[in-house]
Amino acid sequence: MSYQPSYRPGASTSSLAVVSLVFGILAWCVLPFIGAVVAIICGHLARGEIRRSPLDARIEGDGMAVAGLVLGYVQLLLCVLAVFVLIAALIFGFTFANWH
Repeated sequence: MSYQPSYRPGASTSSLAVVSLVFGILAWCVLPFIGAVVAIICGHLARGEIRRSPLDARIEGDGMAVAGLVLGYVQLLLCVLAVFVLIAALIFGFTFANWH
């Protein structure tokens, strides 16, 4: 009787998780708002895909998806804060420019 080792393919990595991480990094370097939105959307989709994957064909990449989500949400928060600061500065500037 010969021993046949069972073959189990390695777990694949979620491509959505990779895209989320890449766009999360790009959000900090090149594409502030758009990169953050793409990172957030792909991160949530990747986490759902990973959770729904069957145990025998497990998909990996949850850490990359979470990292992309964190980078995206923090960058999005900073973009929103920057818009509020810009609006406040414009209002302040117009208010005191005409004040004698």
